[in-house]
Amino acid sequence: MTALSNLKNSLLVLTIIWLVLLLSGCYNIDGNKVRQDVLVYCSEGSPVTFNPQLSISGTTFDASSRTLYNRLIEFKPGTTDLIPALATDWEVSADGKEYIFHLRKNVQFHTTDNFTPTRNFNADDVIFTFKRQWDSNHPYHTVSKLNFDFFKTLGLKQLIAQIEKVGPYQVKFKLNRAESPFLATLAMDFASILSAEYASQLQSANHPEFIDTKPVGTGPFKLVRYQPDAFIRYIAHANYWEGEQPLKHLVFAITPNPSLRFARLIAGECDVMANPLPIHVSVANQQHDLRVLSQPGLNVAFLALNTQKPPFDNRLVRQALNYAVNKQAIVKAVYQNTATPARTAIPPTLWAYDDTIIEHEYNLQNARNLLKDAGYENGFKMNIWTMSAQRAYNPNAKKMAELIQQDLKKINIDVEITTFEYGTFLAKTIKGEHQAALMGWNSDNGDPDNFFTPLLSCFGAISGTNGSFWCDQEFSDIVQIARSKRRTKTRKNLYEEAQKIFIAESPWVPIAHATQHVIISPRVKNFKIIPSGGVYFNRVFLNTAKSGAE
Repeated sequence: MTALSNLKNSLLVLTIIWLVLLLSGCYNIDGNKVRQDVLVYCSEGSPVTFNPQLSISGTTFDASSRTLYNRLIEFKPGTTDLIPALATDWEVSADGKEYIFHLRKNVQFHTTDNFTPTRNFNADDVIFTFKRQWDSNHPYHTVSKLNFDFFKTLGLKQLIAQIEKVGPYQVKFKLNRAESPFLATLAMDFASILSAEYASQLQSANHPEFIDTKPVGTGPFKLVRYQPDAFIRYIAHANYWEGEQPLKHLVFAITPNPSLRFARLIAGECDVMANPLPIHVSVANQQHDLRVLSQPGLNVAFLALNTQKPPFDNRLVRQALNYAVNKQAIVKAVYQNTATPARTAIPPTLWAYDDTIIEHEYNLQNARNLLKDAGYENGFKMNIWTMSAQRAYNPNAKKMAELIQQDLKKINIDVEITTFEYGTFLAKTIKGEHQAALMGWNSDNGDPDNFFTPLLSCFGAISGTNGSFWCDQEFSDIVQIARSKRRTKTRKNLYEEAQKIFIAESPWVPIAHATQHVIISPRVKNFKIIPSGGVYFNRVFLNTAKSGAE
């Protein structure tokens, strides 16, 4: 590390200490000091909605599906292994086209200020949840201005032939074809189960939109109050089917600035910190009263090149950028070596990763030659969009963009950088308004398809989750065939073929796979880092002998 780097780090630590002194004794949520029986999570942003069907945002999932709702199947904490949840068990037909789910009995929905359930969870709720997304004529399909992006991106409208209520506690899904990741798909956040009874009452009261803003679920916590850009307050669901949570009160302290999040953590005003910067991890590792949890992330950060806009409709130009960006330098400067340079679209921890693939290694002369062949020998001007929010896959998008800007200047490409607030960034990129954008992805279920289909398929291009708007029919067909196969070896061979097409066509510049870090207070017990990213507070508890801020 250089003397300049040491100086910068020292100044950052001094700034953090100053913020701690400034905040100590004065931080409050809703007018109250943090209490011993409240866990405060310093989150990185506000949710887009409280209905996870309507978002692709991990910040939204943390605040909704992972606190307020359950799914038929869920992931074992800290893993991508599937376990029963609202479905106790299931049967799959020999041809892989029919799934019958046997539902859990005696599961109660939340009682809130505007809803008191008169019945327990049953098959009607599952039918409502999925038909709302599947059937364009469903009365709740167009209630929200937001779209069912995940459902559309995964091609579920085309995949699902029928959803049937077999009995009060049995539901059958009929598929048009076999789908290997289907069970894992149903464990994803967008498949959270909503209350059909609540929906019916809201429709009768002419307020169907409340289903997305005043949530009712079966999850371990229920919403008490939300102050946008400030905090979210939850309490334990007293009648939760797994038993009432040991954690009675949970607060999300919405704190977009990462240094401020860390300052609040050190001051004892937060118990868990989202998305720490590498310098925070370094400082926390030297603190006896903090714990750093780390795990290789199922994620990817990348520069999406909008293939519908020139000059990125030219494959040679896209390849040139891949040769021109110095990923190793970015990993060192942005991630402080807590990431792996990305060679393809999926991380090396996934079983479908092709470690023999020939990537575009950093080579400026190759980049110049390709630009010349493409008719851009003198370069061109372009714009890179970044988001203001820090993400688990990208600790500093602005800095990353600046490094890419310097790299591309060497091949006569003049880069302008534009930064948007996180929600605005998502809304505009989903519409394809960008020319190029620094984006990223955390896997939702640990299956390779969760990268290939949302991020690179023609389905993803239609829904907007495919930020490059690249639609290669051969690639999409291979990915869809891979989804229909049951043998892992067969699927791996197909995904290796898809990765070769991805490298040749270069709709992105893959940048890095980040290591996940979460910093917690020692009083937080049974908290597990999630391979797919995000936070779960189910079964977490506090050692109140070690209190937070007094």
